[in-house]
Amino acid sequence: MTKRNQATLIGLVAIFLWSSIVGLIRSVSDHLGPTGGAAMMYSVASVLLLLTVGWVRLREFPARYLVWGSVLFVAYELCLALSIGYANSSRQAIEVGMVNYLWPTFTIVAAILFNRQRANLLIVPGFIVSIIGIGWVLGGAQGLDLPGMLANVQDNPLSYGLAFAGALIWAAYCAVTARIANGKNGVTLFFMLVSAALWIKYLLQGGGAMAFSLEAVVYLALAASAMGFGYAAWNVGILHGNVTVLAGASYFIPVFSAALSMLLLRTPLSLAFWQGTAMVCGGAVLCWLATRAPRAPPG
Repeated sequence: MTKRNQATLIGLVAIFLWSSIVGLIRSVSDHLGPTGGAAMMYSVASVLLLLTVGWVRLREFPARYLVWGSVLFVAYELCLALSIGYANSSRQAIEVGMVNYLWPTFTIVAAILFNRQRANLLIVPGFIVSIIGIGWVLGGAQGLDLPGMLANVQDNPLSYGLAFAGALIWAAYCAVTARIANGKNGVTLFFMLVSAALWIKYLLQGGGAMAFSLEAVVYLALAASAMGFGYAAWNVGILHGNVTVLAGASYFIPVFSAALSMLLLRTPLSLAFWQGTAMVCGGAVLCWLATRAPRAPPG
């Protein structure tokens, strides 16, 4: 196996690790609480990133990227972890995770609007299909059911709101990173900042007991590893592997995530949920195809 294929395989491992995050975050939150559990996860993940990716020399980073990258990355990770942790049930946690997976579609739209990414008219149906897909997921067993969707969101507007905000924030982070990062990777620093922000939130709320057990520690180790090693593996894949293969595979994370979350949380999912998930993925793929440059004619 060539080094490029090895790097591509490592990048695909990152996709698998990220797909497990929704179920693992929820499992940790069930044992250690939404804020305390998330603080523990990002603390352990920060240590893992220090050991794998290593520390960053801040002098080498553009000052604007350190400021905006830090703010947007921390805000996104807080929205992701807390939206899942605050969900009222395992089923709702999976739905919230699916709302967060609007970020691939939003990222491409942000690249078109702010980074002058060229695109064709496929972007329009792609965006519409993704949005309809989320409505299909939130509508319950009936599929696209607006009253049912609104009732579902009103049951826990905080979780759904955080997930949607997170999708928008990650799209902004990707646009900013592509524009001003100059190829620098600040993920180790950013994870440490997320950890610090969560511990501050935890202390301001008065702390609270965390029910440690063997099962809680196992889920904590798995979640932190999925986060830390996921970013490390993705970095290897993007730098040395087949970027086209990795980009295409990443758009199917919602399907992988739903399947793994269903198994981890022992929560059955309806046919309508899978139909909506397929629409979210399909819409993202259409958006991606809209940005592909046309091949030059032969000769």
